[in-house]
Amino acid sequence: MLSSFDLTGKIAIITGASRGIGRAIAEAMSGAGAKVVLSSRKQEGVDEVAEAIRASGGEALPIAAHSGDKSAQQALAQAAMDAYGRIDILVHNAATNPHFGTLLDAEDGLWQKIIEVNIMGNIWLTQAVVPHMRTADGGAIINIASINGLRPGRMQGIYSMTKAALINLTQTLAMELADDHIRVNAIAPGLVQTKFARAIWENETVAAEITSRTPLKRLGQPGDIAGMAVYLASPAAAFVTGQTFVVDGGFTIPTL
Repeated sequence: MLSSFDLTGKIAIITGASRGIGRAIAEAMSGAGAKVVLSSRKQEGVDEVAEAIRASGGEALPIAAHSGDKSAQQALAQAAMDAYGRIDILVHNAATNPHFGTLLDAEDGLWQKIIEVNIMGNIWLTQAVVPHMRTADGGAIINIASINGLRPGRMQGIYSMTKAALINLTQTLAMELADDHIRVNAIAPGLVQTKFARAIWENETVAAEITSRTPLKRLGQPGDIAGMAVYLASPAAAFVTGQTFVVDGGFTIPTL
């Protein structure tokens, strides 16, 4: 049964892989046998992760590529092809959220930056990778969304809107790419203790409120998301597409 989760010989691109959820997914996929292409805005970040993966016996290729830059995303896909000749798995984890406030108070530049990174970067890299997956007769795309895409986070309106769009994009691509044997799914994490979400979980009052409303009585850790990503990339999920898997400790369970 464990062989159903084996990724040996697979080539995986993971964006936002220098820390947090992206790093955890990269390390987990490497541990399952995949060769991982690590992408982040800064080269030194992915270099550090690549060194750690190599020290554990894995194979990693670190490439700096800004998710809000179309040409950089195209170059990332080409670099993976040049190095390995195929792409089997694509994990869109890179995201940004520079605005904490109301929608109507956000400047146009903030809207543009968040949309470019969280939505367009996803689309640009998918456009670059899908032709290669078609040639290989299939693949798996995993989008890291958020529970904020299911219901908006307070003072996080733009970010929430982009994550809602990502969930819809997941469903649309799942329909459009099914004939190419490309599965597309999303993971919607709750609050995870990463640098990205530090402003929220370092606030003791907010963290305590969220923890008290979470049945498992704790905040998430990057590794909590990684296992789901390995599953969705593996043969074990061969009949799974167009779905969003919530990993939040039960936070979004409806209550009276």
